[in-house]
Amino acid sequence: MQKRKLVSILLAMVLVLAACGGNSKEGTNGNTQADGSQEKKTVTVFQFKTEIVEGLHELARAFEAEHPNIKIDVQTVGGSGDYEAGLKTKFASGEGPDIFSNGGYSKLLLWQERIEDLSDQPWVKDISPAAADPVTLDGKVYGLPLSMEGFGYIYNKDIFAEVGIDPLPKTYSELESAAKKISDAGITPFANAYYEWWLVGSQGVSVAFNNQPDTNAFIDGLNDGTATIAGNEHFLNWAKLMQLTLDYGNKNPLTTDHNTAVTMFANGEAAMMQQGNWTQNMIDSINPDMNMGILPMPISDDAAVTSKVTVGVPVNLVVNKDSKVKEEAKMFLNWLVTSDMGKEYITKNFKFIPTLSTIEASPEDMGSLASELVDYVNRGEAFPNISGKYPDGVTQEFGSVIQEFLAGRVDAQQWTENMQAAWDKLK
Repeated sequence: MQKRKLVSILLAMVLVLAACGGNSKEGTNGNTQADGSQEKKTVTVFQFKTEIVEGLHELARAFEAEHPNIKIDVQTVGGSGDYEAGLKTKFASGEGPDIFSNGGYSKLLLWQERIEDLSDQPWVKDISPAAADPVTLDGKVYGLPLSMEGFGYIYNKDIFAEVGIDPLPKTYSELESAAKKISDAGITPFANAYYEWWLVGSQGVSVAFNNQPDTNAFIDGLNDGTATIAGNEHFLNWAKLMQLTLDYGNKNPLTTDHNTAVTMFANGEAAMMQQGNWTQNMIDSINPDMNMGILPMPISDDAAVTSKVTVGVPVNLVVNKDSKVKEEAKMFLNWLVTSDMGKEYITKNFKFIPTLSTIEASPEDMGSLASELVDYVNRGEAFPNISGKYPDGVTQEFGSVIQEFLAGRVDAQQWTENMQAAWDKLK
């Protein structure tokens, strides 16, 4: 009887332990599972830079090896996809990512209620002032600037030397003359990927904004109705530049995508293309001996104003403040910019210009394009990338309106009026 009683007591204890969850995982805030191992948590990263996807996955696997209880899920919508629309859809469906990309400035204001204050993170003190500005609000830093990038016209130095272009063009008239020389030599001057709305609607047209006497004042004026794009001299000049690239460019530019244009350039089929240092890896993979540099996108003959490239921060990684794994998300961001592997990928693999003083990069690390962009910055010949100051969604609207002009369906004056209408619609 005593033995039976003891067995009954032990059986009852087992049942109680099972009812208390002895054989199941703890909640999301718990630390252990039934087998004594720690629970694995997943951090989702939603970003748009398609050219670094492979590297990001490699970094994620390396981080996971060092942190076996954290999984990094990298999700990408970029290229011709609409990242901003995808991000809004995720939050609307209750699946907001733990880390996501943000352009800063107006995008920071738009998403501020969703974004964690990262001012206490150890890397904040090392951010260069120019890189910190887009993600700083009321003295607080809300994002990690992952890179500085720049764009203009990437050009083939060997072709330029072959046809006798010296000095390099700094004004519209000089660029026009260079295009004629290249064309006369039987080479296509421009490889135009105007299928990509972001190439013109976000990047290219920013040159027209930056040529204004006071860019910030002009943007403020667009918002309060005291300034207009319609008939604006600098936008009409930019339309003239676009027409030049059409006149001396590849066939079917509106159906030519990014990869096709970069391949044309890398193979020597075109002498120039509007792109930035993010194309370095793709060009190197096609033609590792490519001798290339980067030129401004001049829209006038005032060299003092127009002969500048554009350099800024395209990617700021921010943390969803409502994330259940935001501490793990912060750990990953910190690892990206402090680990030896993270720093090496930022410079040698991604060919980024570092934004943190703790990340060193030689010209050999970054490649020729990023190195020339740094030289432009050091000479004071760089515009800031201000597309983040536009109203939400306007870059996509700009892309469509610009493509309509490039297709010849409207003239330059009507195009500027349509650009103004796009701004007014979304401001």
